[in-house]
Amino acid sequence: MAGSISVPRGQARFASGALAVFALVTLAAGLAAWHKYQLLSGPPAAGPFVDNPLVEVDTYFRNLTGWRIALLLMALLQFSIWLANMRDVADVLWRQGQRRRRAWLVFGWVVPVAQLFVPKMFVNDLWAAGRPEPKRRRGHPLLTAWWLSVLIAANAYGGASTDLKKAVDAAQARHALRQIMVSDGLDICAAGLSIVVVWQLVRRLERAAATATT
Repeated sequence: MAGSISVPRGQARFASGALAVFALVTLAAGLAAWHKYQLLSGPPAAGPFVDNPLVEVDTYFRNLTGWRIALLLMALLQFSIWLANMRDVADVLWRQGQRRRRAWLVFGWVVPVAQLFVPKMFVNDLWAAGRPEPKRRRGHPLLTAWWLSVLIAANAYGGASTDLKKAVDAAQARHALRQIMVSDGLDICAAGLSIVVVWQLVRRLERAAATATT
C-alpha cells in the first residue's frame, strides 16, 4: 500500500477558501444591513432620490446579498467535492466503516429528513477512519458543535429576506433586518467551524495514511 494514499490538501484549500470568502462577504452584507437599520431608525432623509443614503446602502446590501448566495452555493460545492475526495481516502483506510453509499454524498444534502443527519454521518465515519483500529470512535464534541451550527444557520430566520421585501413601514423593515443580522452571524460561525473541521480531518487522515503506508 506504500505511496497509494493521497489526502486531498489542495481541495481542502479550495473548500476552506470558498468558505472564508463566503464568511467575509456575509460579514460585509451584515454591516450593510446594520447601516440600513441605523438609517431606518432615524428620520427620513431629505433631498433628491439619487443622493438618498438609504438608496445607496440598499444597493450595496442587495448586491452583497446576491454575491453571498452565489458564494454559499460555491462553498457547498467545494465542500462536497472535498468530502467525496476524503471518502476515497477513508475507503482505503477503513472501507467497512463507511456506512453510507457514495450517492448519499449528493442526496444527503437535498433529501428531506436525511439532510438532518446523513452529511454528519459521513464526517463521523471519516473522523473514525483517521484513528488506529482499537481507538476508532465516531463523533466528537467538535463535530457535534459544527453540525449544530450548520443546522441552526440553515434554518434560523429563513424568511427574513422575504419579510424585508414585504415590509410596508420602517418598523417592519428594522425587525426583518435584525433577523438577517443574526442569521448572518450564525452563517459566519458555521463557516468558521466548517474550516476547522476540514483541517482537523485532513490532519487526522494524513497521520493515518502515513501509518498505513509505512
